[in-house]
Amino acid sequence: MDYKLLMEKAKFASQNSYSPYSKFAVGACVYGKSGNYYYGCNFENASYGLTICAERNAIGNAIANGEKEITAIAIYSPNRDNCYPCGACRAVISEFCPDEGIDVITEQNGELNIRNFNEFLPERFKL
Repeated sequence: MDYKLLMEKAKFASQNSYSPYSKFAVGACVYGKSGNYYYGCNFENASYGLTICAERNAIGNAIANGEKEITAIAIYSPNRDNCYPCGACRAVISEFCPDEGIDVITEQNGELNIRNFNEFLPERFKL
């Protein structure tokens, strides 16, 4: 898997962010077990609870296209280095993540940071 390409796709997705309230743009790109890429960006709503994160948007795109297992996710924000997933996104990623975890790719000072998802949500709940 080309992590740089995955991050470039997340950066591209971040350009479409709709974040007029927080001014915090985020893009994500999911790499599915099928070998396909799925994009997502965050989009906000005046009723903050209805805001959708980039990671959940990308995973929803994957699901809508028939993908049920992801192998990696790149997350990018032009506003912050190492933009890690929030708690809600960690729970959603967990749902479509194999037991051994997936690669979570972020960027710091232009360098890729690759961590296993299980570091973010150890001993996660799965049925």
